[in-house]
Parts: sequence; structure tokens; C-alpha cells
Amino acid sequence: MAKPTKRRVQGGRVTPRGTRPDNEAVPRVPVSAEKISPVWVPVLMLALLALGAIVIVLNYVALLPGDTNNWYLMAGLGLLLAGMLVATQWH
Repeated sequence: MAKPTKRRVQGGRVTPRGTRPDNEAVPRVPVSAEKISPVWVPVLMLALLALGAIVIVLNYVALLPGDTNNWYLMAGLGLLLAGMLVATQWH
């Protein structure tokens, strides 16, 4: 039985050299034009994350008014989610 031979591929570049119509380079954004978040964004993010974690922990150790309740858990998770959403706005 004969051994199968590998097919030799001829050719060069498969994709076109430039992907832009004018073959222009992308201009760099100067450092002074970068977005900078106000101070309250990371403060709010950390406050929401910490408050959400505290609410969840206090719910599990039954230190919140009433008995342990799923609504406290949902409120804590909502605060954590809000903190994560604010974190996406931090530059």
C-alpha cells in the first residue's frame, strides 16, 4: 500500500495586506485626551459593593430587622450588581 503524500500549498498571503480603503494608520489618542472619571465614581462603586456585601452577611447572621429574608438577599445582590455596573464606567 502506498503512503499518502502531503499536498504542498503554493501561494502567499491569504488576506489582503491593508484592511482600510486608504491604507491609513490609526491615529493614536494623545494622553491628554484620555477619559478620566470623576472622584465620585470609584467611591460610589466601592460603597455599593461594600454595602451589598454587608447586607448579605447581616442577613445570614440574622442581625437585620425581622428574620432572615430573601428580600434582604435580593437587595444585597442588587447593590453588588449596581456596584459592578458603576465599575464599568470607571476610566
